[in-house]
Amino acid sequence: MAVRASIARFPVDSKILESCGIPWGITVTPFSATDEHGNPPVRGSEGHLLPRCENCWAYFNTFCELDHWSWSCALCGAVNGFTSHAINRYSRPESCAEMSSSFVDVEIPGDGSDRETTQARPVYVAAVDLSSSEEFLELVKSALLAALEALAPGSLFGLMTFSHKIGLYDIQGPIPIVKNVFIPPDSDGQLPVSLEDVMPLLSFLAPVESYKDQITAALDNLKPVNSWERSTPNGHELNGVLLGGRGFGTAMEALISYLTSEYGNTFALARVFTFLSGPPDYGSGQLDTRRYGEQYASKGEDADLALLSEQTPFYKDLAVLAVQAGVSVDIFAVTNEYTDLASLKFLCINSGGSLFLYVNTDDSTLPQDIYRMLSRPYAFGCLLRLRTSSEFKSGNSYGHFFLDPQYENVQHIICCDSFATYTYDFEFDNDSGFSRHSDPPVIQIAFQYSVLMPTEKESDGDLHSGARSSYLVKRHLRVRTLQLSTARNINDLYDSVDPDVVLSILVHKVILASLEQGVREGRLLLHDWLIILLSQYNDAYKLVQYENKNSISNIDVAFSQCPQLQSFPRLVFALLRSPLLRFHEEGVHPDYRIYLQCLFSSLEPSFLQCAIYPILTSYETPDKQAYPRHSLSRAALITSGSPIFFVDAFTNLIVYYSSTADASLPFPPPHDCLLRTTINRLKQERSITPKLIFIRGGHDDTTAFQNYLIEDKDVEASGLPNVTGFVSFLEELTRDVVEYMK
Repeated sequence: MAVRASIARFPVDSKILESCGIPWGITVTPFSATDEHGNPPVRGSEGHLLPRCENCWAYFNTFCELDHWSWSCALCGAVNGFTSHAINRYSRPESCAEMSSSFVDVEIPGDGSDRETTQARPVYVAAVDLSSSEEFLELVKSALLAALEALAPGSLFGLMTFSHKIGLYDIQGPIPIVKNVFIPPDSDGQLPVSLEDVMPLLSFLAPVESYKDQITAALDNLKPVNSWERSTPNGHELNGVLLGGRGFGTAMEALISYLTSEYGNTFALARVFTFLSGPPDYGSGQLDTRRYGEQYASKGEDADLALLSEQTPFYKDLAVLAVQAGVSVDIFAVTNEYTDLASLKFLCINSGGSLFLYVNTDDSTLPQDIYRMLSRPYAFGCLLRLRTSSEFKSGNSYGHFFLDPQYENVQHIICCDSFATYTYDFEFDNDSGFSRHSDPPVIQIAFQYSVLMPTEKESDGDLHSGARSSYLVKRHLRVRTLQLSTARNINDLYDSVDPDVVLSILVHKVILASLEQGVREGRLLLHDWLIILLSQYNDAYKLVQYENKNSISNIDVAFSQCPQLQSFPRLVFALLRSPLLRFHEEGVHPDYRIYLQCLFSSLEPSFLQCAIYPILTSYETPDKQAYPRHSLSRAALITSGSPIFFVDAFTNLIVYYSSTADASLPFPPPHDCLLRTTINRLKQERSITPKLIFIRGGHDDTTAFQNYLIEDKDVEASGLPNVTGFVSFLEELTRDVVEYMK
């Protein structure tokens, strides 16, 4: 569990917090194998016996004061008595994880129903859009073949298709057979028969290790529906012939209901991979995509705000059913047409899944992404709970989770991998804050989760009763307790700032502002934050000179006195240049903006900074690095004099050879060189597969590389880009700070 704070030394009271201008909060990556320093948790058992405070329900930890009979809670100070079992347990502290570390992971035994010995195989279902092209289906076939290689033995797999009908594949016979049920064309799309009646669920779900050849054969048989079967997205009958569309909503509703019957019996978590080639336009949950082409300006509407809001609650409501059924949904959209991901996103992000967008099939990384996703460990049925000492509290929480309807600060996460990150911001619970005589501030994060542990058993002849490979559901409790120091002046506080975490909090806030009030409001919020921070910084370091009432000079907009703050102007400039905050009239596709919102709101802080402000490195040769970091400008390329440049933009990796590079330098870089080693390492570290591009100046189109030199392009707080760049942005900041401080 990695925890990073925006300010390592917490503000001592609300006055200092308000005067510093820095967002106060943390990011948490709960299923990370180590903490932020690379240290693993101390493992233990009997998690159900871990003592808890009777006042605030915090878990016992190494920061608690204790004597032979009782202990004082490190968070609220309440005194709690030990049970006789705890007294005996803590008489041997070397055997207790919670006595040796503030970061523990303890196993929780069964709840009386022998859940820890439940045979619950992993279940995976692929739902494939047949209202598509041959190219789309070829890509999906490649992706699912890659997925089959990643699935562990004992996994159950089902294949479903959808268009104007739903197809269920029976792949347990010698020849795969598809059974279809037609979707009624009306908007509610209720099926005339349940999927269970079409095919029993345990006939639909087949053990991967036994039926891989049949699954492959079924994939080879996937064909797009004929053009005469579908025409307009409305799905009507013409001369007695049914014209179908893309019944995604009906298919997902039926599939979740289908899986519900075996939740807790056959499976503890079902993962559904949906492959979409366009918008749902038939049956339940159909979306009207005509709104993308409407001229909002003529109607006095904000196009950015209108296109970021969902047009139906159908998919948000469907996500609730998915959560209740233990189903996590991932959406892989392969399309360049408007699909209204603003409406669809809730189905995946609320159920613990992910949203992927690929604009074409030619250079899509879909097969690599799904293989990577299935190859890494994941937890399911998770509960995440943040507790703080009494002086402060959590204000907002951000991330892909489902809020508990009853308990405050409790998030349900259906599926969580080692990259999933969640963000909290803090506020004081009173004006006095952390007084001089109070204990240091304490944060405790509790993460309860389940994992599937494979067990080998001899075959009993029944493929569905755990014959060859079965799994045990193991429940764990991971607890991380942090005790922090406080800063009694702004200088100390500024010196403890983590820019990556500050950026994470800012991104969440501007996304929320964009969704509620429009992109323009998100831009203004970000711009105003930087102006206020600069004003408070200049005031704190006493840099400003007041020559008279109307004249202010010596404004420092580069944070030259504080290294920890110096990246903020560039980060804000880059964020304003990002498609996340550019305007609709600049050509930003609304689906791409939604995709970025979903991606950025789940990234670990250092990955997020790389995605917002890419890292530009130069090399003298493929085996010798010149400079580890450049600004994103053409001037940096010229002054460095290096022949090779490498851009790490998180989703894209670009190697650029300048037009003046010596012809003797090998192009592309050899596989055993330093640059290639760096690229391979970065690709392995990523949650998604970055695209790798090689460009040779003077021979290839350099647009992809030049587009990342954002400092040569200007941006205003509320306007559109013009021909100048980052320098003029700093000049504008100076004028705005002067105006603010008058």
